[in-house]
Amino acid sequence: MKYVIALDAGTTSVRAFVYDLKTGKFVHGASQEIKQSFPRAGWVEQDANEIYYKAAYCLNECVRFAGAENVAGMGITNQRETVVLWDKTTGEPVCPAIVWQCRRTSEYCAALSKENKELIRERTGLVVDAYFSASKIRWILDNVPKARTLEKNGTLCAGTIDSYLIFKFTEGRTFATDVTNASRTMLFNIKTLDWDEELLQLFGVSREILPEVRACDARMGEAEIAGSRIPIAGVIGDQQAALFGQGCLSEGDGKITYGTGLFLLFNTGGRCAQSKRGMLSTIGYSACGKTTYALEGSAFNAGSAVQWLRDGLGFIKTSAESERVAESVESSGGVYFVPAFTGLGAPYWNAEARGLLTGITRSTTRAHIVRAVLESIAFSARDLASCMEEDSGIKLREIKCDGGASANNFLMQFQSNVLGVCINRPVERESTALGAALMCALSLGLVEEQDIPRLRSSERIFTPSPDREKFDRLYGEYCRAVQKTLL
Repeated sequence: MKYVIALDAGTTSVRAFVYDLKTGKFVHGASQEIKQSFPRAGWVEQDANEIYYKAAYCLNECVRFAGAENVAGMGITNQRETVVLWDKTTGEPVCPAIVWQCRRTSEYCAALSKENKELIRERTGLVVDAYFSASKIRWILDNVPKARTLEKNGTLCAGTIDSYLIFKFTEGRTFATDVTNASRTMLFNIKTLDWDEELLQLFGVSREILPEVRACDARMGEAEIAGSRIPIAGVIGDQQAALFGQGCLSEGDGKITYGTGLFLLFNTGGRCAQSKRGMLSTIGYSACGKTTYALEGSAFNAGSAVQWLRDGLGFIKTSAESERVAESVESSGGVYFVPAFTGLGAPYWNAEARGLLTGITRSTTRAHIVRAVLESIAFSARDLASCMEEDSGIKLREIKCDGGASANNFLMQFQSNVLGVCINRPVERESTALGAALMCALSLGLVEEQDIPRLRSSERIFTPSPDREKFDRLYGEYCRAVQKTLL
């Protein structure tokens, strides 16, 4: 066996990647875009059948390239909180999948009592929000008559995208999910590692319609691909997959994924650190008989702020141009930007906050504003990292980065300076898919856990400036700008 395949079922596309087991390198891939629909303001849906058929297309392409006889197995990673309910006898969805971005259950979540919100936070590590899966399942049960009928007949399945794809590819033989996806539902107790009876009753969800929960490195059956059976071994949610793929397997290791927003995951080892500062406590991964926990925080706007410079203001022609423009000035000239286009996420959790440019003078130029926008991304990451260090009592050792903006050398160096730690950029930027591939290889006994960090190759390491006072002062000015948005 020469290869493993990683299936990445994301929000806007489904992709499959072939990795060479000897080198750990990506050698082939296939991709298909996934449509989103917006039937009402704040609603976001997808066709689960489209996700499945396009996943099958990508996997067929990869198996044909590699040759089924050369494929040891496949791992799956996916958008985490999106929900599908389907008929166990036919495999057909009862309605469109409700995507993690959908806000249709916001009022329901807001109406939960303070006591119930505290119970959910204590058991699941999550802040109560429509973002997570439980209220979406409840909405479908309340609003789609076929779902209730199937539930009464004992033929209803409810799960995240991974469990739906596993069910479909195993032709109904396996109805299962992994702990990282389960941990994003608001129904799973991350300490007992089981569906929580009190939370199931609170949301009116029957245990019988939910998948069996297994470790990330568990075997999930065999997929019918290109006329062959390929073992499904290794399932892990997308942000956790990036943590694993980046080799962040020790306490104090962290990774930042720069996309539309910014996701920071911080490894807290075998201890589930309860956050008092708006971070999420979550399962990092479960493999080799043990569970590793993490703190997670996200900033809503990162790449979107650079897109605003390009498309909204016309200050740059391409996102990559922001690096050169920012470096054309020595500083932001006292200009600070708060990227609160859609409110502020952790640690502020203020949906009403809006973007702010402050410190503009007659001498302010386009370059100062471009630089201030890039700097704001780094400051947002420090907000998250500082809270995580305080919550966990663990010092951040290093940040490994991935995602589109990680290619920006100015931003990566400034990020290192602001955090006061090294920023380690990999050769392989598809950390999410790599994480699924490595989890698959671990499950199949093709690699050892301790070898995984060595399989990740660094392209460049950015070292922080020794002038801590300077960057602490700049961060302090940014924090004062944030307070102006919260007034």
